[in-house]
Amino acid sequence: MKPLLPLEEAQKRLIAMAQRSPSETIPVGEANGRYLAEDLIAKRSQPAADMSAMDGYAIAFDDRAGPWQLVGECKAGSPPCPPIQAGQAARIFTGALLPEGADTVVMQENVKSDGAKIQLIDDPSPVKGRHVRHAGGDFKAGDVALKAGLQLNPAALGHAVIAGAGHLSVGGTPKIAVLSTGDELVAPGDDTEAHQIPASNDVMIAAMLDQLPAKSRSISRIKDDMDSLCAALESAEDCDIIVTIGGASVGDHDLVAPAFNRLGGHTDFWKIAMKPGKPLMAGKLGSSLVVALPGNPGSAFVTATLFLVPLIRYLAGAEDYMPVMQSATSSSMLPATSQRAEFLRAKVDGSGITAFDSQDSAKLSILAAANALLYRPAHSPEQQKGAEVSYIAI
Repeated sequence: MKPLLPLEEAQKRLIAMAQRSPSETIPVGEANGRYLAEDLIAKRSQPAADMSAMDGYAIAFDDRAGPWQLVGECKAGSPPCPPIQAGQAARIFTGALLPEGADTVVMQENVKSDGAKIQLIDDPSPVKGRHVRHAGGDFKAGDVALKAGLQLNPAALGHAVIAGAGHLSVGGTPKIAVLSTGDELVAPGDDTEAHQIPASNDVMIAAMLDQLPAKSRSISRIKDDMDSLCAALESAEDCDIIVTIGGASVGDHDLVAPAFNRLGGHTDFWKIAMKPGKPLMAGKLGSSLVVALPGNPGSAFVTATLFLVPLIRYLAGAEDYMPVMQSATSSSMLPATSQRAEFLRAKVDGSGITAFDSQDSAKLSILAAANALLYRPAHSPEQQKGAEVSYIAI
């Protein structure tokens, strides 16, 4: 019997088959969720000049004894107000440029004013530079504002704009076709007979893809018929990735591999040393990458998390595309593992991580209640309660 392919090797082989999607330049307001294709270099410094961080009065630190004669008012969005001299102060508001001669701002709560002069009442010894945002204090022109491969979120987009960007070069959006197979499948919400089941997997996988910069379409509820499956695969030949769900095992009605071979596909690997998800298959059909996920919901979710999602991230330009492993304290004893790595549906909270008693990959109730996949490497010894373990947040 051919040995099962180790998980990490399978992940590397899948990425090795892939080629990143071409980048494009788009308006910054349209780039949320996309991956930055090249380092973003700041075109300007922020702040561009010294400015006030507080409503108050601009003074020269060396002139801190007071009182001060009020000689101007500095507003945000206006050119600098006139320079101040010894014995003078300017009313200033948050975000306004400091006038020449000033280097410190005194809070308005700490002075009294008669309209012409101000006098300290609560801060007899101002600190030099207090309440001033100094030029370039956030970043300087020429700095790397954002690194290539970063997934752009609202904060990153704001940073890009303040750094002077109006457009961004981003990775592409790979095209994905999701094919669910099985005579037993019916449309969501339809009545079912005892031998039927609602088609949940394609909805679940499509929802995972919605969180990624990808364009997906669903080709649902394909019958366990060779001609129907071949026709569905051929209809997706324009896609970067074809994802099949179900029919990837070795039963008489598991037709994904035979249909794939009939159409001239090349299988790179099949059967992984992992639980759940052993029957995963990957290869190429024409120019499309094919990832065949198992049909049990737990298996489909785990394999999509470990293979499909990283593959899409890679194609879309991510620098860090693999799932992030975190650590937590196990709330129970964990038995030894065999030759297969295991991903246990689990719940993680402030007290640690607890694997569910049942790990039946057909039970969606367990998957829906989980917020983590507890990772147990192949050939792991038994671990006692309180041991540090790794997990992937889901």
